[in-house]
Amino acid sequence: MYKEARRHPRWVGALAVLLTLAGCGRHEAAAEAGAGAAGAVVSPEGASLAYEHDLDIRLDAAKIGPRVKQIADACQSARFGDCAVLQVGQQGGEYPSGSIRVRIAPKGVEPIIGLAGQGGEVSSRNTHAEDLAQQVADTALAKARLQKEHERLLAYQDSKDIKLADLLVITQRLSEIEAGVEQANKEAAQQRRRIDTQLVTMQFNAPSGQRSRNEIGMALSESGAILTTSIAYLIRAVAALLPVLVIGSIIGWIGLRLWRRRRARRAG
Repeated sequence: MYKEARRHPRWVGALAVLLTLAGCGRHEAAAEAGAGAAGAVVSPEGASLAYEHDLDIRLDAAKIGPRVKQIADACQSARFGDCAVLQVGQQGGEYPSGSIRVRIAPKGVEPIIGLAGQGGEVSSRNTHAEDLAQQVADTALAKARLQKEHERLLAYQDSKDIKLADLLVITQRLSEIEAGVEQANKEAAQQRRRIDTQLVTMQFNAPSGQRSRNEIGMALSESGAILTTSIAYLIRAVAALLPVLVIGSIIGWIGLRLWRRRRARRAG
């Protein structure tokens, strides 16, 4: 083997380079996979954490509307897993912006954020979690108490010695308990939904440079209207002051004539 390697040094060198490149490729792929996994926030097993993500994304003004629609379509089609659109907003004019809020399965958080930031820049991102453990425990305890009371009243209701008045009171209380159990079930379902899915709010704004250009363009387009308004204001001011000036001039002229006559009399 050693002799064959010495006979073909170029072949051995090429094989070494290929093995090195393959090893580097595997390391890079593993690094990318690790980075993607690190970006996802997953609630620890058994925990009752409700995660929320708030993002500010800088995107070209012309792309904001289509991007918001693209995210909404991807969410409604379950492209990244279970997802529901909770809010969509868009504003044009001088400061174009858009926003969308979705509730999505944890595995779809990073993909939908990646879709939102394509061709733009995620300028800020804030992730926080609310611990719902106490709320979940309180809801479960309240439901258990109501169910025990319900069973106890049902047993008492079946008693042969029960009076009619007591039966009416028990029937009313059973209705109240059933309504309470139903409300507890709704609260438990909502808590479970907040734990099993994550809330993602994405706010889109145009880059600061583009907003500055828009401001300059708006100022130039409004300069004619501003000039017209200023001239109209001056005309109104002159029209309002003109009678005062005329009357003041007449009074001043009369006063000057009287003063000159009085002075001439004194001099004579």
